[in-house]
Amino acid sequence: MTTTTTGPDTTRSPGSRPALRRRGDLIFSGTALGAGIIILVTLAAVAVFLIVQAIPALAPDTTNNHILEGQSFLSWVWPFVFGTLWSSFIALVIAAPVAIGIALFISHYAPRRLAGVLGYVIDLLAAVPSVVFGLWGALTFAPMLVPFYKWLNENLGWIPLFGGTPSGTGKTILTASLVLAVMILPIMTAICREVFLQTPKLHEEAALALGATRWEMVRMAVLPFARSGMVSGAMLGLGRALGETMAVTLVLSPLGIITFNLINPENPTTIPAIIALRFPEAHDEGVNTLIAAGLILFIVTFAVNFIARWIVSRRAEFSGAN
Repeated sequence: MTTTTTGPDTTRSPGSRPALRRRGDLIFSGTALGAGIIILVTLAAVAVFLIVQAIPALAPDTTNNHILEGQSFLSWVWPFVFGTLWSSFIALVIAAPVAIGIALFISHYAPRRLAGVLGYVIDLLAAVPSVVFGLWGALTFAPMLVPFYKWLNENLGWIPLFGGTPSGTGKTILTASLVLAVMILPIMTAICREVFLQTPKLHEEAALALGATRWEMVRMAVLPFARSGMVSGAMLGLGRALGETMAVTLVLSPLGIITFNLINPENPTTIPAIIALRFPEAHDEGVNTLIAAGLILFIVTFAVNFIARWIVSRRAEFSGAN
């Protein structure tokens, strides 16, 4: 009996060679890796700068701080945190249904030519500078809302949101939120529109074949598929509203108060607006105080985006997007 020992097969077909990565692939992968590293380094550098510069503002003795004027930093900044979150929340509540409705009309209801024109107009709104929206809101939109605020106060004044004395100029937290809603509308609409258009056609056709109406097809096939995309669009819009400066600065007065009333002349303002208004006169520890307020805004924005990513990751598998 003859035993044959077989070793590793070292034979190669004629002309075969190990697979080599092309130079273009190496350059592209290296560039992508470098870009990712630059983003992380930049984010870390911004965070370190804000933390280091904010430390002097947290000192227990604030008598020499011309911005805090004897207050603690937390008691000074809390009304502005409230104003930032309150105005952005109102803007999101107003803009989200409108953006979803416009996106659905463009993607599933409008004729092709009209849909193209509407999509182009919505995209153009995103290119309008924020200072233009602020001037429009302060000089044109706010006076137009004065009669509406008086009507709200006369008919719905028993609701705390519309009680008190309505503003005679129209420059209220509700006006600022409406301006913010107009500003975040394009990005939310664009994202929702693209997500709606990615709905599998077989799902839509199957729903229609089973006798569903157009709205029932949208409700059963389109909206569940696009849920994570709608959340992403809403969170991106909320992120822009949280960081908006000029539009809010031109509409609201820099008052550090906490109130849920929407139409009174005295309104809370936002962190970006107070930084823009007080920075030209700030010096010494006052500059550190405003930087510390920027750190709070940085943390709030980061938390909002983190929650958005968590919601999207939870909904991705359910929506069928993966």
